[in-house]
Amino acid sequence: MRVKICGITRPEDARMAAEAGADAVGVILCSDSARCVTTERAREIFTAAGPLVVRVVVTHTTRAEDLRDVLAAGPDAIQVFHPFDHLPDPGVRLLRVLRRGDTPRVDCDAVVIDDSHGQGRPFDPVSARDIVARSRVPVILAGGLTPENVAGAIRSVRPYAVDVSSGVEQSTGVKDPRLVRAFIQAAREASP
Repeated sequence: MRVKICGITRPEDARMAAEAGADAVGVILCSDSARCVTTERAREIFTAAGPLVVRVVVTHTTRAEDLRDVLAAGPDAIQVFHPFDHLPDPGVRLLRVLRRGDTPRVDCDAVVIDDSHGQGRPFDPVSARDIVARSRVPVILAGGLTPENVAGAIRSVRPYAVDVSSGVEQSTGVKDPRLVRAFIQAAREASP
C-alpha cells in the first residue's frame, strides 16, 4: 500500500516521513489552512524528503493564476479541490479531490477521496467503495485516517493509496514520528 503524509510544514518532518517509508509527502500552498506554507518553505520540505519521495502540492485555490506559485515549488504532482474544468496541462501529475457523491473524474492521474480537508473527519465508506469501483484512475483514500483505523479502511475500501495529515500529528502541522511509523506499518501490513 502506498502512503502519503500530508500537511507537512517542517523539513525535519519530511525527512522523518521519508525515512519511515512514506511514498509521498504533501505540502499545502495557496490555502487558508493552518498548515499552509510558502513556496520557499515547500521547496525546503521537498529537498529534505529526498529524491525518491513523490512531492505533492495540495491547494484549495479557486484561481488558475495561483497555479504558477504552486508549480514554482517544484512538485511532482498537484492536488486540487476546485474543479478547474479547463485547466491547462500543468506538466506534472494531477490529483483531483472528490467528495461524497461526486462523479469520478478521468481528466487526472488519480482521484483523492477527501471530505476532511485535514480536519480529521472520517470518509464515508459506502461512497468510497463506490468511487473505487467506478473510477478508471487510481483512488487515494483520505479523511479521518489514523494508525488505529487505516488497516480496516484499506481492507474495506481497497484504495490505491492512503493519505493522512491530522491523524499523525502531535499538534497542527507538526508530525509525530511514532504515529507516522505506526501508520505506515499498519498500512503496509493491511495491503492485499
